[in-house]
Amino acid sequence: MQAIINKIDWQKIDLLPVIVQDNTTNEVLMMAYMDKQALELSLTTKIAHYFSRSKKRIWKKGESSGHTQTIHSFNIDCDNDTLLIKVTQEGVACHTGHTSCFFTELESGESTSEVKVNSEAMYGVIETLYHTLQERKNADPASSWTAKLFAKGDNTILKKIVEEAGEFSFAYKDNDEHEMVYEAADLTYHMLVALAAKNISPDRVKQELARRFNMSGIAEKNARPE
Repeated sequence: MQAIINKIDWQKIDLLPVIVQDNTTNEVLMMAYMDKQALELSLTTKIAHYFSRSKKRIWKKGESSGHTQTIHSFNIDCDNDTLLIKVTQEGVACHTGHTSCFFTELESGESTSEVKVNSEAMYGVIETLYHTLQERKNADPASSWTAKLFAKGDNTILKKIVEEAGEFSFAYKDNDEHEMVYEAADLTYHMLVALAAKNISPDRVKQELARRFNMSGIAEKNARPE
């Protein structure tokens, strides 16, 4: 196994670009990255595993959605630094619910395919919202509030977080349950805008919360660097 993994020119790259192609139709489904561990898992299980640059961890394709990829072949390019795998795709490849990630025509911006699956049902509202915010980075600020926030920059984004946190606090003080829910949603949205601006997946927040489960709050605070 190690001899196979060492065929990759790891001196040149930290993460191996992987082109994913449908084994039957040859349609290009997506492009992702593998580190050494993800490649070893993929070779061993024949189920696609990748390294997420936003989540900063190994992820099994379909771990949330069930839309896994069974690998039929691994082909390395002539420079030993890019991989092509052919797969049988369960469900759809793209988190947006499209069959392939390549569904937008560059010049016109028009979609070339229809959504096949409800992505919110696959990933949940937080992950879906985060990906939607990422897509809004290139939208017209005149027609998108999110795009306007990104265009105005860090100070506006941070001002909105502070503002919404204050409004949530006032709702709490007033013991107004409806307003607390409403303002918590606003605060969550603007915090996700900030995370999206820095390309930090909310999955990393989940990982940090999970890390703290078996640690007392006092111990966790004491373990933080000065």
